[in-house]
Amino acid sequence: MNRICLFPGTFDPVTLGHTDIIDRALPLFDKLVIGIGRNSNKQPMFSEKQRLKWLREIYKNNPKVEVLAYDGLTATCCNKVGAKFILRGIRYVNDFEYEKAIADMNRSIDNNIETIFLTCLPKYTSVASTLVRDVLKNGGDISQFLPDEVKRSITRKK
Repeated sequence: MNRICLFPGTFDPVTLGHTDIIDRALPLFDKLVIGIGRNSNKQPMFSEKQRLKWLREIYKNNPKVEVLAYDGLTATCCNKVGAKFILRGIRYVNDFEYEKAIADMNRSIDNNIETIFLTCLPKYTSVASTLVRDVLKNGGDISQFLPDEVKRSITRKK
């Protein structure tokens, strides 16, 4: 049996916090699908195409990683890709309360899907896409929060 996991998120932009969770989860699974969820309530700063490109570039040499975008329920996406696990990163205690509610909902929708929580390394607890976007919008230096592939892309656009 293949252990397939879905790591859903908006990845707007992809941060070192994201890659920390992905990199540490890779040994746990046979395949890790990074899913960019389309959310009509959110207006992303970066296009879906750009976010997919970043993730594919970052993990281009890892055959265990697949990247896609999806609509609808995360549990439905899991079923489409054969994932029995959902990966979520936790930075703070209040993240856990929110993420546990989502995990409980996903388990109610499909009791064959288990959510796995990984805590981020302490140096990444303040690295949230929302905060990175705010720093970027206000002209600050975000390079310390981003993988090289994302940094290069954003720097070229300035």
